[in-house]
Amino acid sequence: MSSELAQPVIDTHVIVRDGDKILFSQRGGPYGHGRWHMPSGKLDQGEELSHGAARELSEETGLDVDPAHLRLVQVVHHQQSPEISRIGFFFEATQWTGDPINREPAKCKALEWFTVHDLPDDIIEYPEAGLRGYLDNAGTLVEHNWK
Repeated sequence: MSSELAQPVIDTHVIVRDGDKILFSQRGGPYGHGRWHMPSGKLDQGEELSHGAARELSEETGLDVDPAHLRLVQVVHHQQSPEISRIGFFFEATQWTGDPINREPAKCKALEWFTVHDLPDDIIEYPEAGLRGYLDNAGTLVEHNWK
């Protein structure tokens, strides 16, 4: 009996937190157009998780964070389709330099702060699963969208 090894896409998500406020990005590309999520992106080959998260945050928002100051707070194993699964590593950032600016206007319509008590209604489901797991302190792993 032969079994095929999983080849999930590895994503990093950064929950930029300033007290009770979290920074969100509004999607401008085709996936999730107009909906909200946290700064995120795919891990590059040979890149450490925390470094990939810091790189994506800087590329998207101009915020610079020391990878050592990122705290892993949630992991989401997400089934995107029968053929594609993703593993998202969610990091919390509470220290950074710079002010958020939209550095990818072709992919991002807006950057906006929301409080944890008044989150946007239309967060993309996959990153929302990680955010809710983190905010609800529901353990460190969420398995999302598996049938």
